[in-house]
Amino acid sequence: MKPHQIFCIIALILLPSIMLAGEIYGTVREGGKAVAKGIKIEVVTPVKAYTAQTDAYGSYRLYVVEKGKCTFKVYYKNQEPTFVIYSYDKSTRYDMSLESKNGKYSLRRK
Repeated sequence: MKPHQIFCIIALILLPSIMLAGEIYGTVREGGKAVAKGIKIEVVTPVKAYTAQTDAYGSYRLYVVEKGKCTFKVYYKNQEPTFVIYSYDKSTRYDMSLESKNGKYSLRRK
């Protein structure tokens, strides 16, 4: 088989799973400003954990196959604040705000 044929076969295998996945995207901010590039974001379902990293604007994007209740986690300054979100068939935007009280971070949806 030629390389382009192998690529087409792999794309056909993977494409349905991406098309069935619900996109979760948004921004993470602290004090009204975007968090730094490279902050780890994780969406945990009962089946699997999906990870992404923020870009230079605090934005993230990931695709979750499972639908329903999930846990949204941000790994920030040696802490892991969480927030309950829901994954759907369609794209869902979750803009999150990190808030600090007594040195402990929490998340809330903006």
